[in-house]
Amino acid sequence: MPLPLPQPRTHLHTRDVRFGGFRRADGLWDIEAVLVDTKTRLLDIPGEASIKPGEPLHDLAIRVTINDKFVVQAIEVAMDGVPHRECPRAQDTMQSMVGCTMGRGWRQAIERNLGGVLGCAHLRELLFNMATVAFQTASHELPHDNPDHPPPHLGKCLTWDFNGAVVERSYPKFFGWMTTSKTNKVIRDMP
Repeated sequence: MPLPLPQPRTHLHTRDVRFGGFRRADGLWDIEAVLVDTKTRLLDIPGEASIKPGEPLHDLAIRVTINDKFVVQAIEVAMDGVPHRECPRAQDTMQSMVGCTMGRGWRQAIERNLGGVLGCAHLRELLFNMATVAFQTASHELPHDNPDHPPPHLGKCLTWDFNGAVVERSYPKFFGWMTTSKTNKVIRDMP
């Protein structure tokens, strides 16, 4: 169902974001993200640039290479469109994410290594969501480590509620499990 019709308005800004996940021939995984910002009007940045309507204000791309344990093996960044000449300096700090795991603590690792003036806000935004794309890409391709323990996505949203219909249909073995809201630790709720 589409959104309800809006009030009269003027379109000023568009952000296009695209993610992709790939299995490499060497057994690793590439997760890629692209962010492009455009304006519908001339944007004059005094002393730096005049960005025409439809021309990228930001044109940024990241490729993160991970292994089967979701540990970052390599990271590459392209900043083909930026509003300020200092922006590309943020590419170097991205290497601090090598060795981090796209899993529990991913957002904290991004903030610790790239937060505030250490990195680029737009690259951080892409990295946050790349973990979800990595999971969507690799989770169905990898064996589940412990068949007696629920897959990590169970209990993480309304659809995958341990007490919900989808878990009952898809993972009947784990139907009735619960998570505590404070620790997210799995607890068996059966006699």
